[in-house]
Amino acid sequence: MTHAAWRRRAIAALRSEPAPATPLRLGVARFSDAVVHLKDEAAHPSGNLKHRLVRDLLFHALVNDELHEGAILVEATGGAAALAVGHFASLLGLGFTIVMPARTHPAQIAAIEALGGRCELVDPPLAIYATAARIAAEGNGFHLDMFNRAEVVTDWRTANIASELLAQCPAAPTWVVCGAGTGITAATLARHFRYANAPTRVAVADPEHSAYFPGWASGDPGYATGMPSRIPGIGRPRIEPAFRIALVDRVVPVPDAASIAAMRHLAKRTGTCYGPATGTCLWAARELATRTGATGSIVIVAGEGGERYQDTYYSPTWLEDKGIDIGPWCKALDTPSTGPDSWPSA
Repeated sequence: MTHAAWRRRAIAALRSEPAPATPLRLGVARFSDAVVHLKDEAAHPSGNLKHRLVRDLLFHALVNDELHEGAILVEATGGAAALAVGHFASLLGLGFTIVMPARTHPAQIAAIEALGGRCELVDPPLAIYATAARIAAEGNGFHLDMFNRAEVVTDWRTANIASELLAQCPAAPTWVVCGAGTGITAATLARHFRYANAPTRVAVADPEHSAYFPGWASGDPGYATGMPSRIPGIGRPRIEPAFRIALVDRVVPVPDAASIAAMRHLAKRTGTCYGPATGTCLWAARELATRTGATGSIVIVAGEGGERYQDTYYSPTWLEDKGIDIGPWCKALDTPSTGPDSWPSA
Protein backbone atom coordinates (compact mmCIF):
# COMPACT_ATOMS: atom_id res chain seq x y z
CA MET A 1 0.00 0.00 0.00
CA THR A 2 1.34 3.42 -0.92
CA HIS A 3 1.66 6.09 1.73
CA ALA A 4 -1.10 8.17 0.10
CA ALA A 5 -3.44 5.18 0.10
CA TRP A 6 -2.70 4.44 3.76
CA ARG A 7 -3.27 8.07 4.70
CA ARG A 8 -6.66 8.10 2.95
CA ARG A 9 -7.58 4.86 4.70
CA ALA A 10 -6.52 6.21 8.10
CA ILE A 11 -8.51 9.44 7.67
CA ALA A 12 -11.55 7.45 6.59
CA ALA A 13 -11.22 5.25 9.70
CA LEU A 14 -11.17 8.30 11.98
CA ARG A 15 -14.13 9.87 10.19
CA SER A 16 -16.22 6.69 10.18
CA GLU A 17 -16.18 6.13 13.94
CA PRO A 18 -19.48 7.34 15.43
CA ALA A 19 -19.00 10.53 17.43
CA PRO A 20 -22.39 11.44 18.92
CA ALA A 21 -22.67 14.23 21.43
CA THR A 22 -21.95 13.02 24.94
CA PRO A 23 -24.99 13.14 27.24
CA LEU A 24 -25.87 15.89 29.70
CA ARG A 25 -27.18 14.47 32.98
CA LEU A 26 -29.52 16.91 34.67
CA GLY A 27 -29.84 17.62 38.38
CA VAL A 28 -27.09 15.40 39.78
CA ALA A 29 -26.71 17.65 42.85
CA ARG A 30 -27.99 20.85 44.43
CA PHE A 31 -25.97 23.28 46.53
CA SER A 32 -27.74 26.31 48.04
CA ASP A 33 -29.51 28.00 45.10
CA ALA A 34 -27.54 26.24 42.36
CA VAL A 35 -28.44 23.03 40.52
CA VAL A 36 -25.55 20.93 39.19
CA HIS A 37 -25.72 19.12 35.84
CA LEU A 38 -23.06 16.77 34.45
CA LYS A 39 -21.55 16.62 30.94
CA ASP A 40 -20.67 12.93 30.66
CA GLU A 41 -17.45 12.70 28.62
CA ALA A 42 -16.98 9.12 29.85
CA ALA A 43 -19.50 8.16 27.15
CA HIS A 44 -16.86 8.47 24.41
CA PRO A 45 -15.73 5.19 22.77
CA SER A 46 -12.40 5.42 24.63
CA GLY A 47 -14.20 6.33 27.85
CA ASN A 48 -12.78 9.78 28.52
CA LEU A 49 -12.63 13.46 27.69
CA LYS A 50 -9.28 13.23 25.87
CA HIS A 51 -10.97 11.23 23.09
CA ARG A 52 -11.77 14.53 21.37
CA LEU A 53 -8.25 15.91 21.60
CA VAL A 54 -6.41 12.74 20.53
CA ARG A 55 -8.72 12.37 17.51
CA ASP A 56 -8.03 15.99 16.52
CA LEU A 57 -4.28 15.49 16.96
CA LEU A 58 -4.33 12.48 14.65
CA PHE A 59 -6.44 14.24 12.01
CA HIS A 60 -4.00 17.15 12.08
CA ALA A 61 -0.99 14.84 11.75
CA LEU A 62 -2.52 12.94 8.83
CA VAL A 63 -3.59 15.94 6.75
CA ASN A 64 -0.17 17.52 7.34
CA ASP A 65 1.56 14.30 6.22
CA GLU A 66 3.33 13.87 9.57
CA LEU A 67 2.03 10.40 10.43
CA HIS A 68 3.01 7.31 8.46
CA GLU A 69 2.03 3.67 8.34
CA GLY A 70 3.82 1.58 10.96
CA ALA A 71 4.63 4.54 13.20
CA ILE A 72 4.60 4.23 16.99
CA LEU A 73 2.40 6.83 18.67
CA VAL A 74 4.24 8.38 21.62
CA GLU A 75 2.72 10.61 24.29
CA ALA A 76 3.69 11.98 27.70
CA THR A 77 0.77 11.54 30.08
CA GLY A 78 -0.15 9.76 33.28
CA GLY A 79 -3.88 10.28 32.80
CA ALA A 80 -6.80 9.09 30.73
CA ALA A 81 -5.32 10.46 27.52
CA ALA A 82 -3.21 7.29 27.43
CA LEU A 83 -6.36 5.21 26.99
CA ALA A 84 -7.56 7.45 24.18
CA VAL A 85 -4.19 7.04 22.44
CA GLY A 86 -4.54 3.27 22.83
CA HIS A 87 -8.04 3.33 21.37
CA PHE A 88 -6.98 5.20 18.25
CA ALA A 89 -3.74 3.26 17.89
CA SER A 90 -5.84 0.11 17.64
CA LEU A 91 -8.21 1.75 15.15
CA LEU A 92 -5.30 2.73 12.89
CA GLY A 93 -3.26 -0.44 13.42
CA LEU A 94 -0.36 1.38 15.10
CA GLY A 95 1.70 0.69 18.21
CA PHE A 96 1.92 3.17 21.06
CA THR A 97 4.22 4.12 23.94
CA ILE A 98 3.13 6.16 26.95
CA VAL A 99 5.71 8.08 29.00
CA MET A 100 4.50 8.66 32.55
CA PRO A 101 5.78 9.58 36.01
CA ALA A 102 7.36 6.69 37.92
CA ARG A 103 4.77 7.00 40.71
CA THR A 104 1.86 6.20 38.34
CA HIS A 105 -0.49 3.66 39.92
CA PRO A 106 -0.05 0.05 38.71
CA ALA A 107 -3.72 -0.09 37.65
CA GLN A 108 -3.10 2.67 35.08
CA ILE A 109 -0.03 0.86 33.77
CA ALA A 110 -2.00 -2.38 33.50
CA ALA A 111 -4.80 -0.63 31.58
CA ILE A 112 -2.32 0.70 29.03
CA GLU A 113 -0.58 -2.63 28.63
CA ALA A 114 -3.95 -4.37 28.20
CA LEU A 115 -4.47 -2.21 25.11
CA GLY A 116 -1.12 -3.33 23.71
CA GLY A 117 0.86 -0.26 24.73
CA ARG A 118 4.29 0.09 26.28
CA CYS A 119 4.88 2.19 29.38
CA GLU A 120 8.05 4.20 30.01
CA LEU A 121 8.31 5.33 33.64
CA VAL A 122 10.48 8.36 34.42
CA ASP A 123 11.48 10.51 37.38
CA PRO A 124 11.28 13.45 38.04
CA PRO A 125 7.75 13.95 36.66
CA LEU A 126 8.73 16.94 34.50
CA ALA A 127 11.08 14.65 32.56
CA ILE A 128 8.14 13.02 30.76
CA TYR A 129 8.10 15.71 28.05
CA ALA A 130 11.72 15.45 26.95
CA THR A 131 11.67 11.66 27.28
CA ALA A 132 8.64 11.33 24.97
CA ALA A 133 10.28 13.56 22.36
CA ARG A 134 13.51 11.53 22.58
CA ILE A 135 11.79 8.15 22.24
CA ALA A 136 9.85 9.36 19.19
CA ALA A 137 12.99 10.75 17.57
CA GLU A 138 15.11 7.66 18.20
CA GLY A 139 12.69 5.18 16.67
CA ASN A 140 9.86 5.10 14.15
CA GLY A 141 7.78 7.24 16.46
CA PHE A 142 5.30 10.07 16.18
CA HIS A 143 5.10 12.34 19.21
CA LEU A 144 1.51 13.56 19.57
CA ASP A 145 2.76 16.31 21.91
CA MET A 146 -0.73 17.18 23.10
CA PHE A 147 0.42 19.78 25.61
CA ASN A 148 2.02 21.92 22.89
CA ARG A 149 -0.30 21.09 19.99
CA ALA A 150 -3.68 21.14 21.71
CA GLU A 151 -4.39 24.78 20.88
CA VAL A 152 -3.45 24.35 17.23
CA VAL A 153 -5.65 21.34 16.50
CA THR A 154 -8.81 22.25 18.46
CA ASP A 155 -11.61 24.18 16.75
CA TRP A 156 -13.30 26.38 19.37
CA ARG A 157 -15.95 27.63 16.94
CA THR A 158 -17.92 24.49 16.06
CA ALA A 159 -18.22 20.76 16.83
CA ASN A 160 -16.67 20.97 20.29
CA ILE A 161 -17.68 20.32 23.89
CA ALA A 162 -18.92 23.89 24.37
CA SER A 163 -21.16 23.99 21.29
CA GLU A 164 -22.62 20.60 22.28
CA LEU A 165 -23.29 21.77 25.81
CA LEU A 166 -25.11 24.94 24.77
CA ALA A 167 -27.26 22.93 22.36
CA GLN A 168 -28.18 20.50 25.15
CA CYS A 169 -29.00 23.02 27.89
CA PRO A 170 -32.50 24.54 28.05
CA ALA A 171 -30.76 27.82 28.89
CA ALA A 172 -27.10 28.82 29.04
CA PRO A 173 -25.66 27.70 32.39
CA THR A 174 -24.28 30.22 34.84
CA TRP A 175 -20.99 28.34 35.19
CA VAL A 176 -19.19 25.40 33.64
CA VAL A 177 -16.58 23.71 35.82
CA CYS A 178 -13.82 21.56 34.34
CA GLY A 179 -10.44 20.28 35.42
CA ALA A 180 -7.29 21.38 33.65
CA GLY A 181 -4.84 18.87 32.22
CA THR A 182 -3.60 20.29 28.94
CA GLY A 183 -5.75 23.36 29.60
CA ILE A 184 -7.49 23.10 26.21
CA THR A 185 -10.94 22.22 27.56
CA ALA A 186 -11.14 25.36 29.68
CA ALA A 187 -9.83 27.48 26.80
CA THR A 188 -12.27 25.96 24.29
CA LEU A 189 -15.22 26.49 26.62
CA ALA A 190 -14.31 30.12 27.27
CA ARG A 191 -13.61 30.93 23.63
CA HIS A 192 -16.81 29.35 22.35
CA PHE A 193 -18.99 31.02 24.98
CA ARG A 194 -17.59 34.39 23.90
CA TYR A 195 -18.01 33.47 20.22
CA ALA A 196 -21.64 32.42 20.84
CA ASN A 197 -22.31 35.49 23.02
CA ALA A 198 -23.30 33.20 25.91
CA PRO A 199 -23.17 34.57 29.47
CA THR A 200 -21.64 31.35 30.86
CA ARG A 201 -18.47 31.70 32.91
CA VAL A 202 -15.70 29.09 33.17
CA ALA A 203 -14.18 27.78 36.40
CA VAL A 204 -11.26 25.39 36.65
CA ALA A 205 -11.19 22.91 39.54
CA ASP A 206 -7.58 22.43 40.59
CA PRO A 207 -6.25 19.65 42.88
CA GLU A 208 -3.39 19.82 45.36
CA HIS A 209 0.17 20.37 44.09
CA SER A 210 -1.02 21.66 40.71
CA ALA A 211 0.37 24.85 39.18
CA TYR A 212 -2.88 26.20 37.78
CA PHE A 213 -4.38 27.88 40.87
CA PRO A 214 -1.20 29.65 42.04
CA GLY A 215 -0.36 30.59 38.45
CA TRP A 216 -3.85 32.02 37.87
CA ALA A 217 -3.91 33.81 41.23
CA SER A 218 -0.51 35.41 40.63
CA GLY A 219 -0.97 35.97 36.90
CA ASP A 220 2.24 34.05 36.21
CA PRO A 221 1.93 31.79 33.11
CA GLY A 222 5.32 30.28 33.86
CA TYR A 223 4.43 29.04 37.33
CA ALA A 224 5.54 25.49 38.17
CA THR A 225 5.37 23.30 41.25
CA GLY A 226 7.34 20.37 39.84
CA MET A 227 5.02 18.02 41.76
CA PRO A 228 2.58 15.50 40.25
CA SER A 229 -1.10 15.57 41.13
CA ARG A 230 -2.69 12.77 43.12
CA ILE A 231 -5.91 13.24 41.11
CA PRO A 232 -5.50 11.51 37.72
CA GLY A 233 -6.27 13.43 34.55
CA ILE A 234 -6.09 16.97 35.94
CA GLY A 235 -3.55 19.16 37.66
CA ARG A 236 -0.07 19.72 36.25
CA PRO A 237 3.37 20.41 37.72
CA ARG A 238 3.58 23.40 35.37
CA ILE A 239 1.14 25.66 33.52
CA GLU A 240 0.72 24.11 30.08
CA PRO A 241 0.79 26.23 26.89
CA ALA A 242 -2.92 25.78 26.09
CA PHE A 243 -4.03 27.16 29.48
CA ARG A 244 -4.77 30.86 29.11
CA ILE A 245 -5.01 32.72 32.42
CA ALA A 246 -7.07 35.56 30.95
CA LEU A 247 -9.77 33.21 29.63
CA VAL A 248 -10.62 31.60 32.96
CA ASP A 249 -13.04 33.40 35.27
CA ARG A 250 -12.06 31.48 38.39
CA VAL A 251 -9.74 28.69 39.52
CA VAL A 252 -10.95 26.83 42.61
CA PRO A 253 -8.31 24.93 44.66
CA VAL A 254 -9.67 21.61 45.92
CA PRO A 255 -8.07 19.36 48.56
CA ASP A 256 -7.57 15.77 47.43
CA ALA A 257 -9.73 14.43 50.25
CA ALA A 258 -12.58 16.69 49.11
CA SER A 259 -12.21 15.42 45.53
CA ILE A 260 -12.49 11.81 46.67
CA ALA A 261 -15.42 12.50 48.99
CA ALA A 262 -17.28 14.31 46.20
CA MET A 263 -16.58 11.50 43.73
CA ARG A 264 -18.10 8.97 46.11
CA HIS A 265 -20.99 11.31 46.96
CA LEU A 266 -21.80 11.59 43.24
CA ALA A 267 -21.72 7.81 42.83
CA LYS A 268 -24.26 7.40 45.63
CA ARG A 269 -26.56 10.03 44.15
CA THR A 270 -26.43 8.89 40.52
CA GLY A 271 -25.59 5.18 40.71
CA THR A 272 -22.67 5.83 38.32
CA CYS A 273 -19.00 5.84 39.27
CA TYR A 274 -16.84 8.60 37.84
CA GLY A 275 -13.14 9.26 38.32
CA PRO A 276 -11.73 11.44 41.10
CA ALA A 277 -11.29 14.42 38.76
CA THR A 278 -15.08 14.59 38.46
CA GLY A 279 -15.19 14.78 42.25
CA THR A 280 -12.80 17.73 42.07
CA CYS A 281 -15.23 19.49 39.73
CA LEU A 282 -18.24 18.69 41.93
CA TRP A 283 -16.53 20.11 45.02
CA ALA A 284 -15.57 23.24 43.07
CA ALA A 285 -19.23 23.62 42.03
CA ARG A 286 -20.17 23.43 45.70
CA GLU A 287 -17.68 26.18 46.50
CA LEU A 288 -19.08 28.40 43.74
CA ALA A 289 -22.57 28.00 45.21
CA THR A 290 -21.85 28.13 48.94
CA ARG A 291 -18.79 30.39 49.11
CA THR A 292 -19.35 32.82 46.24
CA GLY A 293 -23.16 32.74 45.99
CA ALA A 294 -23.43 31.35 42.45
CA THR A 295 -27.02 30.56 41.49
CA GLY A 296 -28.82 28.96 38.56
CA SER A 297 -27.32 25.98 36.75
CA ILE A 298 -23.72 24.82 37.04
CA VAL A 299 -22.42 22.17 34.64
CA ILE A 300 -19.47 20.00 35.68
CA VAL A 301 -17.42 18.06 33.14
CA ALA A 302 -16.99 14.36 33.95
CA GLY A 303 -13.75 13.40 32.26
CA GLU A 304 -13.81 9.62 32.73
CA GLY A 305 -15.60 6.73 34.39
CA GLY A 306 -14.60 5.26 37.73
CA GLU A 307 -14.19 1.60 36.84
CA ARG A 308 -10.40 1.72 37.10
CA TYR A 309 -10.53 3.22 40.59
CA GLN A 310 -12.51 0.58 42.48
CA ASP A 311 -9.39 -0.75 44.22
CA THR A 312 -8.03 2.70 44.98
CA TYR A 313 -10.11 5.85 45.34
CA TYR A 314 -13.33 3.90 45.97
CA SER A 315 -11.64 1.55 48.45
CA PRO A 316 -11.80 2.40 52.20
CA THR A 317 -8.73 0.22 52.78
CA TRP A 318 -6.71 2.11 50.19
CA LEU A 319 -7.74 5.46 51.67
CA GLU A 320 -6.75 4.29 55.15
CA ASP A 321 -3.38 3.06 53.90
CA LYS A 322 -2.77 6.45 52.27
CA GLY A 323 -3.84 8.33 55.40
CA ILE A 324 -6.67 10.13 53.59
CA ASP A 325 -9.59 11.08 55.84
CA ILE A 326 -12.63 11.99 53.76
CA GLY A 327 -15.06 12.06 56.71
CA PRO A 328 -15.24 15.86 57.21
CA TRP A 329 -15.67 16.42 53.48
CA CYS A 330 -18.44 13.82 53.23
CA LYS A 331 -20.24 15.59 56.09
CA ALA A 332 -19.87 18.92 54.29
CA LEU A 333 -21.48 17.47 51.17
CA ASP A 334 -24.44 16.30 53.22
CA THR A 335 -24.78 19.78 54.79
CA PRO A 336 -23.90 22.13 51.88
CA SER A 337 -24.06 25.38 53.85
CA THR A 338 -21.22 24.40 56.16
CA GLY A 339 -17.94 22.57 55.88
CA PRO A 340 -14.35 22.23 57.07
CA ASP A 341 -12.34 25.39 57.37
CA SER A 342 -9.08 23.70 56.45
CA TRP A 343 -9.41 23.99 52.70
CA PRO A 344 -7.40 26.75 50.94
CA SER A 345 -9.53 29.76 50.13
CA ALA A 346 -9.81 30.93 46.54
